[in-house]
Amino acid sequence: MVLRNPINNYREYKKEDLIIFENAKIHFKINNHEDVLPSTSYKSIELFAGAGGLALGLEKAGIEHSLLNEIDKYAIQTLKRNRPNWKIEHGDISKIDFKPYKNKIDLLTGGFPCQAFSYAGKKLGFEDTRGTLFFEFARALKETKAPVFLIENVKGLLSHEKGKTLQTMLDVLTNEMDYHVFEPKVLKAIHYRVPQKRERLMIVGVKKEYLNKVTYNYPEPYEKIYTLKDALKKGDLYNSDVPPSSGQKYPQRKKEILDMVKPGGYWKDLPIEVQKEYMQKSFYLGGGKTGMARRISWDEPSLTLTCSPAQKQTERCHPDETRPFQVREYARVQTFPDNWVFEGSQSQQYKQIGNAVPVNLAEEIGHTLVKLLNDIYSIKG
Repeated sequence: MVLRNPINNYREYKKEDLIIFENAKIHFKINNHEDVLPSTSYKSIELFAGAGGLALGLEKAGIEHSLLNEIDKYAIQTLKRNRPNWKIEHGDISKIDFKPYKNKIDLLTGGFPCQAFSYAGKKLGFEDTRGTLFFEFARALKETKAPVFLIENVKGLLSHEKGKTLQTMLDVLTNEMDYHVFEPKVLKAIHYRVPQKRERLMIVGVKKEYLNKVTYNYPEPYEKIYTLKDALKKGDLYNSDVPPSSGQKYPQRKKEILDMVKPGGYWKDLPIEVQKEYMQKSFYLGGGKTGMARRISWDEPSLTLTCSPAQKQTERCHPDETRPFQVREYARVQTFPDNWVFEGSQSQQYKQIGNAVPVNLAEEIGHTLVKLLNDIYSIKG
């Protein structure tokens, strides 16, 4: 039986599941990217850039950024602090003219928030999506004529409005904008050097003129599944223990309750009366509620990080110390380098990290996009 988180519907992997992944080495391979180095300098525009997880991963794959857009002022400060050489546009995407970049970029990327369309009496073509952030992404694609695009989003986009939202987007891209969209795929971050059970929907498209001459394959899973210990201790992922940083604290009573939970455990480890006290109405609802009063084990990947490290329904308690993960621990679970500085208040830093695409996952998808671009430009000569 597949267990799913009742809040975000992500699959919950048990320790024995990870052992199966580790032992089934026939299904995985060690990725070697030496054969997918950029054959020329590839330029990209990234929309809805956030704190730079996707952009940094693509940069590590060899892609250069011509422009990044973001509306959140704290994320903008983070981007400028870490990459002062990047051209960063702060503000409403609808105010940006992308025509100067026509035929000057190779890749358009972005993870726009999922918005519902108004379906009543509409054919839902490009113009009918106006007012949504998808429209702005599609407009940028139309104005730049980028040969390749990447959309990354939450897995929930697949089922949003019973699939109609995603289908509308695909129809616009394929029928009105002359792009071929490869089969969208949900990538599990734990298979791509990320110590976190996070899932992201990836959608890759290419101009139809290249369709019969190139193909695209999503990145192959890695052999090793990384755990929280790999994230926070010196090892294969990082060459030192996690640096100290600020972090949220639990109220006294909550700390007393979570003190009772063992590593890898959750609310069912509590005495029945404490379960009722802590969970309140949730105690009587269905579902596993495995995120409640959850303490992560060193020997498992972290659960998906949210924008706050101490939410009752999606708790992520440190294995040894009864506290939420600190800011730098959060960043490590998302595979940001230790020198990537997050600006703004503590809560703003948590929000930026929790919203980000894991850097290592972004790098893996970046290598596949480089290969696709290499193939396209070998055709163009």
